[in-house]
Parts: sequence; C-alpha cells; structure tokens
Amino acid sequence: MIAAQLYTLREFLKTPEDIAATLRKVREIGYEAVQLSALGPIETHRLKEILDENGLVVCATHIGWDRLQNDIHGVIAEHRELACPHVAIGGMPGQYRTAEGYPRFAKEASDVARALADAGFTFSYHNHDFELERFGAKTGLDILIDDSDSRLLFEIDTYWIQHGGGDPAQWIRKVKGRIRLVHLKDMTIKDRQVRMAEVGEGNLNWPAILEACREAGVEWYIIEQDICDRDPFESLAISLKNVKAMGIQ
Repeated sequence: MIAAQLYTLREFLKTPEDIAATLRKVREIGYEAVQLSALGPIETHRLKEILDENGLVVCATHIGWDRLQNDIHGVIAEHRELACPHVAIGGMPGQYRTAEGYPRFAKEASDVARALADAGFTFSYHNHDFELERFGAKTGLDILIDDSDSRLLFEIDTYWIQHGGGDPAQWIRKVKGRIRLVHLKDMTIKDRQVRMAEVGEGNLNWPAILEACREAGVEWYIIEQDICDRDPFESLAISLKNVKAMGIQ
C-alpha cells in the first residue's frame, strides 16, 4: 500500500487550516494514506476529523525521542485515537552517534519497542546516511540491528542508504521480517551535485528495491521527498504515478 510522508509538505502544515487544506489536496492527488510528520499544533481529535473527512488513514507517524522516552502512554493514546498501527522515530539524537552510543541507543530503543508492542503497536527506526559510518568491522546501522530486540523494526530510507554508499535493496533484505515501512525516495545528479528526485525520475534501481521490499515483508511504501525542485504537491503526484506504474498499489 502507498502513503505520502507529510514531511514533504511541511511548509503547508503550520496551522489547523493549513493541515485541512493540505490533506484535501493529498487526497485529490490520489493518496489514501499518510505518514504524519512535521505538523503544526493541532488537537488529535480535530486531526482525526480532517483525516476522516478526506478518506485518509494514518499508516505511521514520526515521533520525537523525548516523547517516546517520557510520554509513552500519551503516544499510545494518541495512536489509538488515530487508529495508527505503526510508530516510528525520524532519526537518532546526536549524542548517540558514537561507537559507545549506538549499542546504548539499541537497548533504549528496544525498551520503547517492547512497550509499544505490548500495547499493540510496532516501533520502527528511520535511517539517514550517518548510520553507515563504520566503527571497526560494523556500521552504526549494523550495530542497531544486531544489538536490538527483534521487536525494534526498521524503516529503510532508500535515498539515504544510497547517499551513505549502501545498496538499498541489500539493506532492506538485511532487515527481512523486521520491516513494515519503507521510504521511497530517489536520487539524481545535476551539475555534479547529488539531488533528491521524484521516485522513478532518478537513478536508483527500483526493480531491485521493490523486489527486496516484497521479499522482506514491507506493508507500506511511503513516498517522501525532503527537497523538491518543483511544487511539492506536483512532486508527490509524479512519484505516485510512477510507483503505481511499477506495480505497487
């Protein structure tokens, strides 16, 4: 199933009125699901009303590390109200990005994953490129995978894996059985500068990536583009059309 990552539209999500107008446009483009991220202040019940009015479901969220550590009961209640089964974190706080910090974060994130699993939710870690830094024989991402409870899942971001020198398909397969969400994001080159692109408009090996997703057990294909060279609504529309043409519905 396909969803739109709302971080792509963060400049259009600052007020409840903005959120309502943006979600309406997302539905008009053809999306039926979203991942919540970068929304301005809005009451959960009002957000759920807007989603329902537009026929949109929430497949997943990105929640800050502080809330996950200090307000897990609030996070659980919020996700129950939204009928959202998947909780994710957008990235690792900077203080953990060391040889000693990765195992510590793996343990602490496992505690969060177990608490959420006990309440009926999954918890996924979303990567960037810095996790592919090597610490001896292992990358940071290797450490997170190897040192964590199996209930900690991974939300592989195709662009950032490629940007870090990795093979997205290989990493998706590496977390087989521990991945429900994937971020589809393409990479291109312009004037010798690496740039993000609409899915299918860049140079990533999409047949290999999507085959790996099917093998690994991905449920949600979440389209995201952090930086767009055109109107971000148009970028999301182009990516959706291309992804559907690749056989993902």
